Amino acid sequence: MFGREGGLVFGWWGRTVVRLRWAVLAAAVLLATVGATWGAGVFGQLTGGGFDDPASESSRAYERIADELGPQGADVIVLWSSDTVTADQPAFRDPVAAAVSRLRERPEVTSVTTWYDTGAPALLATDRRATYALVQLRADDEDGKTAAYRALRPVLETPGVRTQTGGNVPFLEEANTRTTEDITRAELFSMPVLLVLLVLIFGGLVAACTPLLIGGLAILGGFIAVRVVNLFTDVSIFAINVITLIGLGMAVDYALFVVSRFREELGAGHDTADAIRRTMTTAGRTVLVSGLTIALAMASLLIFPQSFLRSMGLGGMAAVLVAMLAALTVLPALLAVLGPRIDAVRVPLRWRRRTAALTATARRGAGPSAGPAVVDGGAWARIARSVMRRPVRYLVGVAVLLVVLATPFLRITFGGFDERVLPAGAEPRVVSERIAAEFPGGTIAPVEVLVSGAPAEAVRPFADRIAAAPGVTGVDVAASRGESTLLRVTYPGEPTGEVAQDVVRALRDLPTPAGAEVLVGGRPGADRDLLDSLGARLPWMALLMAAATLLLLFLAFGSVVLPVKAVLMNLLSIGASFGVVVWIFQDGHLADLLGFTPTGFIEPSNPILMLAVLFGLATDYEVFLLSRVREEWDRTGDNTASVATGLQRTGRIITAAALLLIIVVAGFASGSMAYIKLIGVGMIVAIVVDATLVRALLVPATMRLLGRWNWWAPGPLGRVYRRYGLRETDAPAGGETRHSAFTG
Repeated sequence: MFGREGGLVFGWWGRTVVRLRWAVLAAAVLLATVGATWGAGVFGQLTGGGFDDPASESSRAYERIADELGPQGADVIVLWSSDTVTADQPAFRDPVAAAVSRLRERPEVTSVTTWYDTGAPALLATDRRATYALVQLRADDEDGKTAAYRALRPVLETPGVRTQTGGNVPFLEEANTRTTEDITRAELFSMPVLLVLLVLIFGGLVAACTPLLIGGLAILGGFIAVRVVNLFTDVSIFAINVITLIGLGMAVDYALFVVSRFREELGAGHDTADAIRRTMTTAGRTVLVSGLTIALAMASLLIFPQSFLRSMGLGGMAAVLVAMLAALTVLPALLAVLGPRIDAVRVPLRWRRRTAALTATARRGAGPSAGPAVVDGGAWARIARSVMRRPVRYLVGVAVLLVVLATPFLRITFGGFDERVLPAGAEPRVVSERIAAEFPGGTIAPVEVLVSGAPAEAVRPFADRIAAAPGVTGVDVAASRGESTLLRVTYPGEPTGEVAQDVVRALRDLPTPAGAEVLVGGRPGADRDLLDSLGARLPWMALLMAAATLLLLFLAFGSVVLPVKAVLMNLLSIGASFGVVVWIFQDGHLADLLGFTPTGFIEPSNPILMLAVLFGLATDYEVFLLSRVREEWDRTGDNTASVATGLQRTGRIITAAALLLIIVVAGFASGSMAYIKLIGVGMIVAIVVDATLVRALLVPATMRLLGRWNWWAPGPLGRVYRRYGLRETDAPAGGETRHSAFTG
């Protein structure tokens, strides 16, 4: 029960945590131990891949091909080349033949196709100094294929001939390995930097360590949660990426907010128990609203059929909920033990002494009941006064800037990911590029067309129609059994290019042979289906996120205006981030500086993941700011003063939280994988824009212009808020009266 009793509920919770602080801390130690042992075992349990929609035409084609014709296609491509001899000379042919013989003897391999066996022109380079083999593995899942490839790697080496591997399995293995290395590097980079910044922010080592402790607990708790979920359904390894990013980032944010408020309450003269009660009544409810909002934003990823997106949604939900619960239980228990010693091991900083002196002056003559003092000096106070005086100028200026930043997003082009997400020297990428440049046909990912229910002679006219389709450079019969025939269709350019997509569309539009069923798949078909699947569900994702945000912010602030404004502000900051991402990663600006290869398009799952994460983070900062504004509004009923005071009291905290989160994300932006780099850069842009232009300027300007309309709600909704709302004060009398007067 919240509403009028909200302060009592959270106050009771604060007192309960103080009383049971040692039991709570013991439970936290147990959780950390289980997370570091059993939970960490999740790394060996999660699956790779999961990029396809199981109900799509390409997925059905893959399954039907395996059922009707046996496993087809190449899991691994082995490229042998020489600078001095040709493939038909003994110095080249003999060591390659020996390697092929070793491969065929291995139980992991079902077939090896070479130029020496088939004479297929596509398997021999135009200068005859390179050839490649198509290796098919026995395993029927991605994890099994990856394990088989690792076991086979030493068998492939040939003396005197250069050996390189590519294809789908080596590509995924390389991508997963580099992604793991990037994340590990990001964590090793971010932790010490976070500690230094937290020391500067708090001015003491003990206070600085508390957010990192909560962050570690959030990550370990996320591991436990995901491993439990993995007992019932497959979870992709990509969930770990989100747990690390969201768990650490949100835990640091929440701990920063709670510890800052606790220190304010101590500084206002309250004892430890009362300071924790007041902190839970105010900052605790802010953390609850923020955590639920971000968790619901991540839950919107569950509507997608691709398991890697669902897994990142599950990982994000687990991480943020554990971070939220830790900030509401373990952190206040720790603060109850520390009390004023939260400020122990002080680091002397001149600017902090000056701020403390201003705070002491502002409190002079006020007792503990007055609450934390409002400092009337400093940069944030000056910004607040400036925005209050010229709200229209700030509103128009910031809005125009954000629209300009978002403009490149209007020309976004989507396409599937390929080997170019790897660094330039990565072996799977080199193999793909060499086959495209040096071999006839020029593609390692043909369009696959399965014709079922038609005899071979009926397929020939259909194959001729395929050959005449725009963009098609060749059609070959790859396999045939009974009334099932597999055709492989080649095309110019990359598998992710527009030509490949046009070929897929053209083949799916062709009339099928009488009585037959035709399924078009292969990698280009899977890319086409991914785009269609994500596009169909994206509006529902956006609707779910918006609805959850509107509901939670209404319950938090009792207004129908502020939630709508929050959604619009989120879209502005996210739009600016997407515009910068398109300008950099699609158009290729700053490619040399950031170290990636522009492809001319954006892989669509990246913006979808960014949308879920950034929408939650933007709402997080909105909640931080509006919670303090609402608290002042309940206390004074003065909208202008409430907005100014809210910005003064939260500006430094939001800026510090944003800076700390940027440090967490910066490790991702500096990684070697292009898609990890894209997400990192996009998040940094969005965080900077949101924490500065939007929260510090745009939100206060709009609230100043709206005046009392900020807090408007229709009469029935006003009654709902007064009964069930998550109020931000435990002194309802005056504020309750003022709020009631502005519902209609």
